[in-house]
Amino acid sequence: MRAGEAAAAAGVTIKALRYYEDCGLLSPGRAANGYREYSTEDVRLAQEIRGLGALGLTPSETRPFLACLRAGHETGDHCAESLAAYQQKIEALDLLIDRLTTGRDQLIRRRDAAARRGFPSATQNPMKEPDEMLPRTDSLPQADSLPQADPLPSGLPAPVDDGGAAHLPGRTLPPLSFTGTDGRDIGLDTVSEGRWVLFCYPLTGDPAADIPEGWNEIPGARGCSQEACSFRDNLAALRAEGVDRVLALSSDRADYQQALVDRLHLPYPMLSDPGLTLADALRLPTFEADGQTLYRRLTLVLRGATIEHVFYPVFPPDTHADEVAQWFRDHRDA
Repeated sequence: MRAGEAAAAAGVTIKALRYYEDCGLLSPGRAANGYREYSTEDVRLAQEIRGLGALGLTPSETRPFLACLRAGHETGDHCAESLAAYQQKIEALDLLIDRLTTGRDQLIRRRDAAARRGFPSATQNPMKEPDEMLPRTDSLPQADSLPQADPLPSGLPAPVDDGGAAHLPGRTLPPLSFTGTDGRDIGLDTVSEGRWVLFCYPLTGDPAADIPEGWNEIPGARGCSQEACSFRDNLAALRAEGVDRVLALSSDRADYQQALVDRLHLPYPMLSDPGLTLADALRLPTFEADGQTLYRRLTLVLRGATIEHVFYPVFPPDTHADEVAQWFRDHRDA
């Protein structure tokens, strides 16, 4: 059957079918005219990926279930490897639940303590203490137990430094406020009195949805999910180097960002700036893709509201947080 028929039968989009194929999960045949020909087995595999995705498994995590179906079993979880995949996902969720429960309990205690003290006047704007900024390192799940973004394809073009961020060191953040994916209003000029990190990225991608045409050919565009995982997996290292907080910002809609936070278990807030107000205020570099104006990938190291250092351009994004952590090690006493 053709792609449209197969997508309708599996309950997915044509884009999703192509993505599954790119991941090596489906291998449709080819007709004489070059068009893809999907079999009933391809449809069954796509249904399995979709069903497991609804339970939080990434496409790459469905491989044991697909292998089980290809082996002729009635269900994808008939094999021991599938049961092991279930257990691994359950353990990752248990770790996440523990971390969220710990955070919830801390919030309840702080709320109750604040209520007993009474409310500050409107002119007061106390900074958060550093130990509130990032989760405790002993409550962070191990990176190998968390869902990972798919590896970046090889041969992506590297961006070049066009000087678009040369004016930023020493600048002060404007008093702009954004609502984070944690539900809090965050004023950029009052995030912390210490050191913290803000990384800007262009686009939150849904693996089964359309991305701008030619995305992989735009230098530095691909890799937002991978960069987000990189900062997630390096939070403990950044905390050890005195980083108070990590925030991410893009022009994406908040619901797209929330979906990414949920899918990849990101423990730091993402900020939605669809009007590119921060780009306008600081003259941050942007680019055009498919009729959209998007942030170029860059990372700000801040001390209070002052920009101390800028990483620009950022490449490759999937190891960028390691680069940031190393910078903090090298400038520990600065």
